Amino acid sequence: MYRHENGLIWQTSSFTNSGACVEVARPPGEVLVRDSKRRTGPRISMEPAAFADLVDWVKGHPDGCHDGRRADG
Repeated sequence: MYRHENGLIWQTSSFTNSGACVEVARPPGEVLVRDSKRRTGPRISMEPAAFADLVDWVKGHPDGCHDGRRADG
C-alpha cells in the first residue's frame, strides 16, 4: 500500500495483514522509516545501503532477534 504525504510516498510492507507495521519513504539519498500506527511520531533516517543491510538481516532472522531470543517474547 502506498500513501502520499508532504511530497513523500510512504510504502507499507506487503507482508502486513493488519497495517501494524512500519512504513518506508525513499527521498533522494536516504530511507525514512516510521511506525504505521504513529505516522506523526518519530522517524528513523538511514542511508540506503544501511537500510538494505537491515532488510537482508531481517530476511535471515524472521522469528526473532539475532541473539536467539524471540522478538515477541
